[in-house]
Parts: sequence; C-alpha cells; structure tokens
Amino acid sequence: MLTQSELDQLAEELGLTENRATQLFKPLVQLLAEGKPVSMEQLASATGKPRDQVVRALAESPSTEFDEHGNIIGAGLTLNPTPYRFALNGHTLYTWCALDTLIFPALLGQTAYVSSPTPGTGFLVQVTVTPDQVEAVDPPTAVVSIVKRAADPDVRRAFCNYVHFFSSADVATSWLAQHPDAILLPVADAFALGRRVAARL
Repeated sequence: MLTQSELDQLAEELGLTENRATQLFKPLVQLLAEGKPVSMEQLASATGKPRDQVVRALAESPSTEFDEHGNIIGAGLTLNPTPYRFALNGHTLYTWCALDTLIFPALLGQTAYVSSPTPGTGFLVQVTVTPDQVEAVDPPTAVVSIVKRAADPDVRRAFCNYVHFFSSADVATSWLAQHPDAILLPVADAFALGRRVAARL
C-alpha cells in the first residue's frame, strides 16, 4: 500500500492538467451516465455556458467521441463498448481505462459494477466500487497499471490506452517488460489515486 504522500506525488506526476474541457467534465459524465447521447444544448444547459463556448472547450479534448448527429457519446465514460464494462443504475456503459472505473462512482454518487478482461489472458477482473470505497475485488490479487501521461492533448492515446486491470502482478510481467515506465497498483491504491486525480481536475 502506498502512503498518502506517495499517492499525492503520483497524482502530481501523472501530469493531468485543467483546461476548458475539464471544466465540463463532471456534468458531462453525469449526463452520459443516463445511457444516452448528450447534445451540445443539453451540456450547455447543464453547465450554464453558451453553446459556442461548450463547442470550443470540447475542441481542446480530441479524445471526445461523437455520434453521426454531433452528439457526445464518450468522454471517459462512453456508450461505445471497450474492455472496461461499467454497469450502474440499470445501464451498461463503458470507460476508456481501468482508472476511470474507479473515479466515476464518486463523481456520480452511485455504486458501479466493473468487469474487465486481463490483457493477454482474458481472465476477468470484477470490481464493485461505491462512491467511497472499493467494496469487492475478484480476484483479490488484481492490480491496475499506471503510466505517466505523455505530452499529448489526446488523453486516451497518451494515458488511457496503457491503464488496465490485470488479475495479478505476476500475470502483468510480460506487459511490464514492454512498458518499463509503468507501475502496478493494488486496486485500493488505484482508487485512492483516482480520487486525487479527480480533485485536481
């Protein structure tokens, strides 16, 4: 387990910085959690910002996903299937990475049921996350890979694509050999890190 100061330092080293898009992040995730595409008008209404200002802010986040009508369908939380299944309040949603699944329950004030296959083996990791804690982890040896974000505005490409659940640290050995700058955290530590990252944004 990492100490509080080690978690604070790691959150700082991730290099996640605030921009105009991050100011829309919480209300956008709350709208996406309803399981439907989010229009620019909906997001503008939820944030109290003019529509054109919302459009410009989202342009600073190239990872944002849109449907064919220009509605938002993904921003960390997504309607598009990914390896990170995120079920809550009767909706089956997905996230861009393992850390997202540990951050969003607190932002949404809801318990989520997470399942994700281990890269390379497909062995399923299942986690129950409340707004305040990780309630259950199966298998209990599961870990989360974390990397320092590269200098790239595309957070999915620079960070999320390397943040996975593994069923154990031993199973992650070959992946770590290909990503020597990554570290592994127990799920509880990754949850504590996620809370710090969310606070910074």
